[in-house]
Amino acid sequence: MAQYIEFVGNHPFLFLALFIIGGLLLWQFFGSQIQGAKPLSPQAVTLLINHEDALILDVREEGEYTNGHILDALHLPLGQLDSKIDRLNGYQQRPVVAVCASGQRSGQACAILKKHGFEQLHNLRGGLMAWQNAGLPLTKGKDKAAQKKTRAKGKDEANNSEGENASA
Repeated sequence: MAQYIEFVGNHPFLFLALFIIGGLLLWQFFGSQIQGAKPLSPQAVTLLINHEDALILDVREEGEYTNGHILDALHLPLGQLDSKIDRLNGYQQRPVVAVCASGQRSGQACAILKKHGFEQLHNLRGGLMAWQNAGLPLTKGKDKAAQKKTRAKGKDEANNSEGENASA
């Protein structure tokens, strides 16, 4: 034991580096549990979607989302999650799987959701990269709700221009 104490005294920076690396490894293994989310493999997520009607919450930015996302995923970027949490009302009793590119942002999203009373939180381990590596499908473009709003807005604009033309 005296040799360990002597080693730490002689090499404080080496010991500090060991301590930091050990802390980072522990965070990597247990961080998602601390944030309140259970990490799931892509296969486990598909089972959760099919058997428990899980909500897929994609917290990536708009450009990332339109380049490819899980079918029927609800898109709510991490930066807007706190301010638009009311869009998730009604999902608090359902399993929620947070998804991002690699699994880091979705872990942060799970922590935010936990603060707002969500209980069945899951994080796609490895993010969308793991989903793609597992050979699971993605869809491209905006989500259906956004497309419907865009179409409705376009129809309203078309109706307004027809009304203006008729009155002229």
